Amino acid sequence: MISNLAQGVQVFTSNAFLVTGDRSVLVDTGANFDVVDAVRSRVDELEAVVLTHTHPDHVGNLDAVTDAFGIDAWGYDTSIDGIDHAIADEETVQLGDHEYVALHTPGHKNDHLCFYSEEASVLFAGDLVFQNGSFGRTDLEEGDRGTLIESIDRVLERIDPELEEMHTGHGPSVTANPYDHVELSSRMARQM
Repeated sequence: MISNLAQGVQVFTSNAFLVTGDRSVLVDTGANFDVVDAVRSRVDELEAVVLTHTHPDHVGNLDAVTDAFGIDAWGYDTSIDGIDHAIADEETVQLGDHEYVALHTPGHKNDHLCFYSEEASVLFAGDLVFQNGSFGRTDLEEGDRGTLIESIDRVLERIDPELEEMHTGHGPSVTANPYDHVELSSRMARQM
């Protein structure tokens, strides 16, 4: 089961997805709200934090979570403070009950990862793409529009057109034709 612990929170934060099952994992920690209590209200144990990328709104609660649960954080680049273990491009990680392939998708930030499970028909898109053709900012440090477009196209080639769920770093998750939203993001990113 996937729950957005930041849903309804009225502060500057990313979404923070608790994925429960055989391996309970938090995908991004969010920032500026008590995510530890939100996790504890749903599960007794958390096994890991997995990060889509390390912008402050996605990792602001990282130390609180890793300290509270005595767990490690996984991300693309272990040279970044707080990342204990690296997830390589194309590496498989277990989130909840399913295996997800990690896709290195820079353009918004160099260490950006998306996580896709064909079996679960779920994509964790981080800040690469959002609903209705929106896409990640490229005006921040490490941002690059051409690289972002390549990353969106890579995800588009990988995911099933019948994808059922896309969980994004901000805004609502997409459960109605998420593939079409990724395709639209690819087109919109080229127009600007």
